[in-house]
Amino acid sequence: MSPKKTTQKMRIKVKSFDHKLLDDAVKKIVMLAKDTGSTVVGPIPLPTRIQKITVNRSTFVNKDAREQFEIRRHKRLLEIQEPTPNTLEQLQNLNIPTGVWVEIKVDS
Repeated sequence: MSPKKTTQKMRIKVKSFDHKLLDDAVKKIVMLAKDTGSTVVGPIPLPTRIQKITVNRSTFVNKDAREQFEIRRHKRLLEIQEPTPNTLEQLQNLNIPTGVWVEIKVDS
C-alpha cells in the first residue's frame, strides 16, 4: 500500500453587507496567499441571504401603509491549499476594512 498524501488546506469564509468591501477584502487575501507561495482556489460566491422586514408606516391611523426593508448578506469562500506558516501569520496581520467578517478554518 502506498502512504496517503496528506495535504493541508485552509478554508476562509468572508461575509459582508457591502459586496464592494467584500470583493476588496477577497482580493487582498488572494494576493497575500499567492505572495507567500500558496495556491488559491476561488473565490467562490455563495448564495446571498436576503432578509426582508416589513413595518407599519404609522402606529394608528394608516394601518394599511407599510414599508419594506431588506438586508443582504454576501458571502465568498476561498480555499488555500498547502499554506505555509508565513501565510497564516500574514493573514492574522492583514488589515481588512470594518464591516467584513472573516472565518479561517485549518484542515489537515
